[in-house]
Amino acid sequence: MHWKTLLLLLFYYNTHATVSPRWNRAMLFPDAQRFKRWSSSAPVSPVLQNSLDDVNMLFEFLLAEIEIDKNLRLSIKDEELASLRKAKEFDTVCNDIIPKSITEIRRLSARLSDYPRVLKKEDFERTVLTMVYTAYRAARSRKHQKDSWAESFISLYKALKHDLMFSCSKKPLH
Repeated sequence: MHWKTLLLLLFYYNTHATVSPRWNRAMLFPDAQRFKRWSSSAPVSPVLQNSLDDVNMLFEFLLAEIEIDKNLRLSIKDEELASLRKAKEFDTVCNDIIPKSITEIRRLSARLSDYPRVLKKEDFERTVLTMVYTAYRAARSRKHQKDSWAESFISLYKALKHDLMFSCSKKPLH
């Protein structure tokens, strides 16, 4: 009976050791994997910040008035900004990829706290956008819910701070 247990543990260790880093990274944002499979017209893995102009545009999106509807979908109120190509990518990341429920955000925080290396650019960006979403929800919630959203915000902040500190001492894996 013990040899079966040993064989099972060996199999588990081998499976765990051979899992590709891409799979591990995708697990931070599982909806990104689902989005890649189902989307044919949109970018495969939308990343908003590829240049300084993109960073400025993202900043404009975040400064513009953003609405969250009953279905927790984000939208940019400014029609001119909302019509831009980057705004469509922003919409995709915010509405199809980042977590929206407090449970999913706590799960993301837990994964980030155990993450063994520097975040990739898209994961860092998605985490920041999740943090922005969390702050927005905290500002519009009451009492107990406000506390839950605020705790989630703090957890994401700590994870990003840890990643930034970790990146100072390590080079990202490509």
